[in-house]
Amino acid sequence: MALRDGLSNANKKDAIISECTKLLDTQVSGMGGVSGLGLKAAYSAVKGIRPTYCNDAIERLLPESLNALDPIWSEGIQTGNPVGHLTQNRDRAANALLAITDARIEKSSNTIVRGAYSKLRKSAKKHVEDAIPGLAKIIDNFTK
Repeated sequence: MALRDGLSNANKKDAIISECTKLLDTQVSGMGGVSGLGLKAAYSAVKGIRPTYCNDAIERLLPESLNALDPIWSEGIQTGNPVGHLTQNRDRAANALLAITDARIEKSSNTIVRGAYSKLRKSAKKHVEDAIPGLAKIIDNFTK
């Protein structure tokens, strides 16, 4: 069964979106330094556009994201440890996820979101990689 197949269950879908939104909030709030301040400011600006923007974006991106992570997750199932495998392959997973957001942001007409994304894109890979262990746990819970 593909990871995306579980999204047909509305309760599971809502739960994974909620957990991913919490993970995003936690990752952003835990950032420090100058780059952390910039990211927090951009995150606040995006949430200021619409308070549910991040939650809604996760909902829109979730099917494509699960499709992108599915091959890595499936490899992990074969090894008996999909959470560990996804975590160990966080570079590959981050690239797969960022390819989706890069393509989407290129088509966005929202100049605030595009501007914030372009300023933060260089550091985004590290931040996405840092979130992969938490995301792997969410996916693991979601697939059970």
